[in-house]
This record gives sequence, C-alpha cells and structure tokens, in this order.
Amino acid sequence: MGFKFVLLWTDAAMWVLVLALLAYGARIARHPTLRATWAKVARDPAALCSAVVLLLFIGVTGLDSVHFRRALPPAPGQAAGQVFYDTRTESLLDAVLARQISMRESSYSAPLAYQGFTTQPTERDGAIVRELPRLQFGGAHLAQPQHEWRADVLERALRGAAGGLMAALALGLAAAFVLRRDHGGTWAAWRDIVADRTRLPVRAVLLLLAVLCVSGGMVSALMGHYHVFGTDRTGNDVLVLALKSVRTAFVIGSLSTLATLPIAITLGILAGYFRGWVDELVQYLYTTLSSVPSVLLIAACVLMVQVGIDKHPEWFETGVERSDLKVFMLCAILGMTGWSTLCRLVRAETLKLRELDFVQAATAFGVSPARIMARHILPNVVHLVLITTVLNFSDLILYEAVLTYVGVGVDPSTSSFGGMINLARYEMSRDPVVWWSFVAAFGFMVALVLAANLFADGVRDAFDPRSRALRPRLSLRRADNPSE
Repeated sequence: MGFKFVLLWTDAAMWVLVLALLAYGARIARHPTLRATWAKVARDPAALCSAVVLLLFIGVTGLDSVHFRRALPPAPGQAAGQVFYDTRTESLLDAVLARQISMRESSYSAPLAYQGFTTQPTERDGAIVRELPRLQFGGAHLAQPQHEWRADVLERALRGAAGGLMAALALGLAAAFVLRRDHGGTWAAWRDIVADRTRLPVRAVLLLLAVLCVSGGMVSALMGHYHVFGTDRTGNDVLVLALKSVRTAFVIGSLSTLATLPIAITLGILAGYFRGWVDELVQYLYTTLSSVPSVLLIAACVLMVQVGIDKHPEWFETGVERSDLKVFMLCAILGMTGWSTLCRLVRAETLKLRELDFVQAATAFGVSPARIMARHILPNVVHLVLITTVLNFSDLILYEAVLTYVGVGVDPSTSSFGGMINLARYEMSRDPVVWWSFVAAFGFMVALVLAANLFADGVRDAFDPRSRALRPRLSLRRADNPSE
C-alpha cells in the first residue's frame, strides 16, 4: 500500500460526531413530532440557506479530517517488504489542493498578481536596480504579463463564471424535475420555483447556489494559474490557509460545545430536581467558575497541557499529531470551563418541570428519581440544550480567534482564523499594507459564524415551546399551499 491512514484525536471525534448526527437523522425520520419541528426549520429561507452554507463548510472539514502518510520510495539496501512512510501527514484536502500548496512563492504577493509585493535588488545591464520580481508560479504562463495579464484574468474569470452559471441552471432543472409530481410537470414546477410557490424555499436556495457556483467557478478557473487571495509572508497561498482553517474552527466549535453537555446537563438536572444542598453545591460551583476571568483560566490550563506535551515528545510520531492533541485538549478545556451558562438554564427548567403534574404523578407511583430524570425531565430540556448548543457554536469559533490572537490558542503549525488574524496585525501596520490575509480570514470566519447564527435562529424559532407561531413569510407560503 502506498500510504498509511493516520487517525488523529480530532479526526476520531469528528467522525463519531458525524455518526451521531446520522443516528439523530434516522430518529427524526421515525419520530413524527421531530420531523414536523425540523420541517419548520426547513421552511425558513434564512435557516435553510445557512444550512447549505454550513454543509459546504462541513464538506471541507470532512476532506481535511481524513489523514494519511505516503510511502517513501525504497532505499538502496532496504529489505523486501519493508516500508517507510513520510514524516509529513497529509489530508484529502491537501491532495485536492496539491497544486496550490506546491505553488509556494518566496514572500508576499497581492491577489491575482504576477509580480512580488516588495522590491528586490536585481542586476540589469551591469547595474543594480530595485524592482518587483516576477512570481515563480503566479502568472508564470504569461510571456508578456504587462500586456497579457488583464485580458487573461478577465477571460479565465468569465469562463469560470459561465461554467458556474451552467452548473446552477443544471441544479435548478434538477430541482424542478424532483418536484414535477407535486406541481404537475417539470416546467410547471420550474415556474412555481421562480414564483416562490413551493413548500420549501427552493428559490432562495437556488439563488444562493447560483452565487456559490459562479464565484466558485471563477476561483477554480483562476487558482491554477494565480494566487486568488495572494500569498503570506512565507509565500503560502492564503486561499489554502483559509480553507485549512475551516476544520480548526469546526473542531473547536463543535467539540468544545459537546464537551460542555455532560457536565451542564447532569449538574443542572440534579440541582433542579433534588434542590436543597445539591442545588446549593451546584450553584456554588458555577458561580465560582463564572467569577474567574475565563481567558486567564483557559490560559493557565492550556499552559499546563503544553508543559506536559513538551516533556513527552516520544508520544508523537509527527508534528501534526502533537499539534492535533493540543487542539483536542483545548476543546476539552473550553468544555470544562464553559458549562455554567447551560447549567443555569437546565437547572431553571428542571425546577419548573418537577412541579408539573406528570412528574408529581410519577413520584406518587414510586418511580425512582433516576428514572424520572431520565424519562421525564431530560426529554423536556432537550430543546433548550439544542438551542444553546447551536448558539454557542458560533461563539466558540470567535473565542478560538481571540485565544489564538493572545497566544494561548492552537499550535502555530495549525492553520486557524485566529492565527491568520494574529499574523495580520503585523502586516496591517507595515507600509505598504498587506491586507489580503486579514480580509480572507475575516471573510471566511464571518461567513461561517453568520451561517451558524442564522441557522440557530431558525432552530430556536422551531424548538422553543414559547415560539410556536411561524413568521409571516411562512404563513403566506402556507396559504399559497393548502397541502402543507
């Protein structure tokens, strides 16, 4: 075999999370109430469009969560059947972006440039002059870039936009074909999509996909010959760094959120159900935790973990495994220090639920407290947990950027939005200003956080028992479609 799979800590956690989501999807399919509730989320145009964006980011995360090491060529004198593997760990995303990763320049270059960003001394006609050097890869196919660059960039961008537009039209026709039975034919379904008379907001999703296809087509057509978002100080493609940072944001946002759930749910239900000294102890714990500055507490924990990692280099075969363990431990630390808010909410909800008739009836029939909490309390606080989990996801993505900015976040060898922004603070203060690294990190992070927030709003509106009324927009759509 020409490669060996490498299972990192965060890889295992992410794939377990994917399996858990698939299992939850199967449960939704069998549960009419859950199916109806998630249907409300799907009928919200903003929530459905943000779910599409999140799925794209999840796809990038999935490609970047399958790691392997390539087999090295046999060396002279190597025994038959003996295989040595490269010390560099790659992912499927690295394989997809292999050309862009290999297009490494010597230093900074602006987006879509064919020259370097800073002048360098070169010899011309026996004299030393300072000029902008030609890039080794960006625009290298141009014989006379001064005259050909503008037309070449425009031609490739238009070609990519046309390909993306054709892909968007194909998706629209496919959607009309799928909906043909409910709307009396393919063309009738297409007219209903254009007029927004479908049960789900298909038109909004198709418009979003059209924008994504056109922009993605332009980037795909240009990225093989130019650095679309420029290069950083060491000549690495900024687009590659931004895509690699998506996995870090997802890992920290999802795993840190999930790490809070066992502590917050268990202590919150125990405090709300038993009250008395149990409630006082839990309140003392989360009040004390909330009184400690979170950044200082997390920094202290991260530094202790860093000392342990530095003292045991024999634990790791490659540097990627070392940096991955630090990310995994950072998620655990964020989870163990960030459960107080959810615990308060669960405790308050449990205090209300324990006084309701069905819980009092179960107590009167002699049902054990453990069974009451598992069968009656927990299912009725799941909606609160789900809403808080989705809302905290975006907060933790921003938290990672802040922690990395102050130097206690992920390892410097791990691509992250916080790391890109941390390096950009030096680039933004130089003259001339190197702005593209900051803009790329900021743009990707805003897109991810905005999509997560819009999706969280849709989930909250659907799952919150006090917010059962659909928005006016959805009510009008139901009026147009009585079958809903």
